[in-house]
Amino acid sequence: MAIIINPINPVAFSVFGLPVRWYALAYIAAFVIGYYIMKYMTNKKDSEICLSKKQMDDLLTYFVLGVILGGRLGYVLFYNLGYFIANPLEIFALWHGGMSFHGGLLGVIAATFLFVKNNSFPDKSVIRNSFRILDVLAVLVPLGLGLGRIANFINMEIMGRVTDSPLGVIFVGGPQVPRHASPLYEFALEGVVLFIIMLLLYYKTNLRRYSGALSGMFCILYACFRIFCEQFRAPDAHIGFLTSWGLTQGMLLSGIMMIVGITVLICALRKK
Repeated sequence: MAIIINPINPVAFSVFGLPVRWYALAYIAAFVIGYYIMKYMTNKKDSEICLSKKQMDDLLTYFVLGVILGGRLGYVLFYNLGYFIANPLEIFALWHGGMSFHGGLLGVIAATFLFVKNNSFPDKSVIRNSFRILDVLAVLVPLGLGLGRIANFINMEIMGRVTDSPLGVIFVGGPQVPRHASPLYEFALEGVVLFIIMLLLYYKTNLRRYSGALSGMFCILYACFRIFCEQFRAPDAHIGFLTSWGLTQGMLLSGIMMIVGITVLICALRKK
């Protein structure tokens, strides 16, 4: 017996006739909440990196641009390059949807290195300072991921594979085929569980003393959770499975991410 759900209007409210969607609110909430938590974490005496208010404000701008540009370009390159080559103006149509987490992550990493290069710190190493910021960010990213997955569920997008499990979901008025609520699975693992683990690693271990260690751990853990959730998530219709044994684009990108995370973690722990 599937779970019957009344769909939620993806438009939260309108301002002067312009629709404001839950998806946009999720992004805004993630940036605002992340800003204040990061400000608190970097202002503590035992923090590995200290940022002034001006630096925090500038860093937020870098992050916003990194997420939007990286996420969109990642989707264009990783998921639908042929379509966008044929329709280049659609690249700018963000309201039509289409953001890649892996692309957004690359955008944030690039933005962080650029920010550090354009600012002065007591430690002159661009690499160490960049990873110190990314280590703090590794604790906060799951919050944004969780909010984004809830918005995905409200939009009834990236839903899971067809199932006869009692956990299958049917939206009233939609296709009467039960599917896994994969956005909620990802919310639980990539959002809640990953945030708790990263928070414990930050405060209950000495990993943050090793610049880059927490960043590496985040990549490894996220990749594991994402690959697991991909077992229930339906592959993109225009891509499908990459192999006969069920490899998806998300699994492939997450596998690469895991290898990078292991490499970063090993290098971080080998540095004194």
